[in-house]
Amino acid sequence: MNKCILVGNLTKDPELTTTSNGVAVCRFSIAVSRRYASADGSRETDFLNIVVWRNLGENCHKFLKKGSKVGIVGNIQTRSYDATDGSKRYVTEIVAEEVEFLSTKNAEDAEKVETSEVSKLQPIDDDGLPF
Repeated sequence: MNKCILVGNLTKDPELTTTSNGVAVCRFSIAVSRRYASADGSRETDFLNIVVWRNLGENCHKFLKKGSKVGIVGNIQTRSYDATDGSKRYVTEIVAEEVEFLSTKNAEDAEKVETSEVSKLQPIDDDGLPF
């Protein structure tokens, strides 16, 4: 069985292309922190390439951006190709079957507005309050 579940943040904006047959394909990478800390207490991070096809890929391109948090369900796929210098290159990607948008641009913008509004608040003189 080849199935993986990941939660991470986009490291750059998604890139949308189409195949010669007109099928949409979206590519982006996510940063996923490892569950356990190393001996020195730091947590390592893996950077994984994600591929999303068709309508789901178009939605990822439309609604996700660098820093967005996503949940991915998919399978691991490895392929190889011959580079222009004649060497053989190997690529490992996650082909997403499901993408859950865990944060959106609107939520991030709303959080920024809330933070700026809170900083504008003035202290209340509570001497006149009945409780």
